[in-house]
Amino acid sequence: MAKETARELVRQKITESLQPLIDAQVSNAQGLKYLVYRDKTSGKFERVKDLDAVDQSKETIEVWEKDPSVQAFTDLMNRALDKPKEQVQEVALAFDDGLLERLDRAKKLSRI
Repeated sequence: MAKETARELVRQKITESLQPLIDAQVSNAQGLKYLVYRDKTSGKFERVKDLDAVDQSKETIEVWEKDPSVQAFTDLMNRALDKPKEQVQEVALAFDDGLLERLDRAKKLSRI
């Protein structure tokens, strides 16, 4: 029973935040851009959370880009349009009766 209760709690929490979560996945699939600053004294890069708090005389500001995520795109497509069905492939095997005989002769010759 505890597992069902936990699952329901998670379902409710995710459902409450569904639109921002979907938007984040779409953004991730498209590729993300974010602003960073580099402190000129320490050389460390950090994400800009408040542009007004960045002292541009002490920091360098850059835009960084994260490549689009194929995994996020695939997941969105699978959820929106269902996973593609696997194609059934037909494999035709041709069997040559003489092949076994030739293999047996080759084995015998290799023993000599």
